[in-house]
Formats: sequence, C-alpha cells, structure tokens
Amino acid sequence: MTARTKPVTEPVAPGGSDAPGRPRGPRGYLTLGRAVALPVRRVSVVVALCTVVLTAVAAVATLSLGRLGISLADLPGALTGGATGKNAFVLERLRGPRLVVGIGTGAAFGLSGALFQSVTRNPLGSPDVIGLGAGAGAGAAIVALLFPGTIPVSLGALAGAALAMALVYVSTGSGFRNPGRLVVAGIGVAAIATAVIQYVVYAVERDKAAVLTAYVNGSLAARSWDHATTIWLVLLVTAPLTALIARRLSIGEMGDEIAAGLGAEPRTTKSLAVLLSIVLSAGAVSVAGPIAFIALTAPQIAKRLTRSSGPHLTLSALVGALLLVVADLCAQQLPLFENLPVGIYTMAIGGAYLGYLLMREWRKGVL
Repeated sequence: MTARTKPVTEPVAPGGSDAPGRPRGPRGYLTLGRAVALPVRRVSVVVALCTVVLTAVAAVATLSLGRLGISLADLPGALTGGATGKNAFVLERLRGPRLVVGIGTGAAFGLSGALFQSVTRNPLGSPDVIGLGAGAGAGAAIVALLFPGTIPVSLGALAGAALAMALVYVSTGSGFRNPGRLVVAGIGVAAIATAVIQYVVYAVERDKAAVLTAYVNGSLAARSWDHATTIWLVLLVTAPLTALIARRLSIGEMGDEIAAGLGAEPRTTKSLAVLLSIVLSAGAVSVAGPIAFIALTAPQIAKRLTRSSGPHLTLSALVGALLLVVADLCAQQLPLFENLPVGIYTMAIGGAYLGYLLMREWRKGVL
C-alpha cells in the first residue's frame, strides 16, 4: 500500500462550507495495486486519529468505571490475558463483548449512513430515517419471536431491510434519485415496519414481548462474543468492497453525467453502495437492534469536522463507533436512568444534534 499526496482544487458539493473552486489543501490516495485508491486528506487523518484516541478513552472508561469495573492498575494485565476472578468475568462475559459489539455496531451504522447519504446526495438519507433500520428490526423481530431457532436472526434482519428498501424504491416512482420522495416514502415504510413490530409484541407472549422491548429500542446489554463475531464478520466482508467503490463515490458527487464520462459507472456504483448499506445496517440491527441516529449523525459530524466534501467513509465509521461507545457508557454509568437501552441515549444525542443544525441553518437564513 502506498500514499501519494498532492495539492488539488475541487468543486464543493451543494451545502459545503467553502466557495466553489477553493483549494482544499493537500490530498493524496492510499493505493492498493490498481484496484483500490482511497482519497486521503491530512485533516481527515488528524481527525481520524483524534477519534480513535477518544474511542480508546471511552473504552477504558467502559471497562474500569463502576462497582464492577476493572481498576486502571489491573487493566493492562487483564487485557493481555492475566485476568482472574471478578476481572475475568467483567472482561470476558460482562463488559468485554458489549464493548467490542458496540464498536463494531457503531462503525457499521456510521459506514452505512455515509454510503446512503453519498448515493442519495441527501443529509437526511440515512438508513434509519428512510425505513431501512425499522425494516431490519421488523424482520429480525418476526424471526426471533415467531420462528425461534429455525431461521437465523441475521437473515431475518437482512430480509426485512431488503424488503423495506424495495418498497421505498418502488414507492418513489424514481428509485433513489429524488431525495424528497425518498424521505417521504421512507417515513411511510418505517411506519409500516414499526406497526409490524408492535403487532409482533402484541401477538406473542408477554415475557417474550418484554425481551423484545429492549431490542426494538436498540440495546447492547447481555451481548456475547458470538454477537461480536457476527458484526465484525459483516465489517470484514463489506470493508474491502466499500474501498473498491470509494473513489467512484467521490467522483459521483459531481453528478451522474460527469461520473459516467470519467468511467465511474454511477448506476452500478449506486446499486452496490445501496446493497452494502443494507448489509451493514442489517448486520448491526441483528446484534444490537435498530439503534437510532448513529447512521444519520456520524457522516454529518465527519463532514463538519473536516469541512470538506466527499463521502468520508472511514471517518464516518470511526465517528459512529465513538458515538455508540459514549452512548453505551452513559447507559451503564448515569445514576438517574438505570437500565435504559442505549438506543434511548442515541436518540437524545441525535435529536440534540439535529436541533443544533436546525438552529444553525435558521440563523443563516436558510430555513
């Protein structure tokens, strides 16, 4: 893998912070042979490193805080295989799998949102807003509660997500090309999926419905290493494919005609990006439930931290992981609200961030 850096001048996507044609600063490509070329800017690398450090700090806090936490003095030894007694239980059963699942799930949601927003060219075009998350949740709920042990939950989530996106695609009358229709159709499909989930809750026995309540809101409680294996396998499979289309997605933001002229094959690229987004979101939902707003906010935060155009796929995944780990840390440690699903906290984070964006645009006179 090699890196090449050179100054470039790029047009700014609509809604960008800089004037069209303004130099963006040094940019290069991380290349792997002739098949993969990932656009990289120095500011993106710096932000990514800071995000990784903050995630590591939140991970240490997750393992060490609270009555059952591993002390900071014992944590290095525990992580290198020397955990015994209570520390072994916390690391191997209680908080370790939960943390690994949280990092993987947040990264999957963040990457899924970045792919979808790049394809739709719509900051509100995330999987949870347009019904993909709700559809995956409905599929997983039906399989987990009505067909336990017969069909894998992950397949139910994938089928639900695919069906939801098929309904959105057909309902718009123009596929994924019209952002306004996409959001409206997605809201309708999400409402249908939510109704299916509520019907399942009503139809099954009360004890099973109680278990489903946490799942519907999104939860990382009682996660196992099997869940961690599932989500990281999804990331392992989708990451190389995402890297293959990263440069095409960047070119596609200049418009379909220009992208076609440059050989980016916009239709094929969009289809593959949508498919990857569905797989990522479905994998995340299958292990943690339809956790809201991570897919919506992570790509937007990534764009605003770098103040540059582009899909920001890697950075969106890192920001998504950070957001979910911090939200789960709050779910575990805040004393006023015990045992709340992590999805409640991500809703609060996402709502606060959207409120900030609305106020910011209102002050600019855009709204």
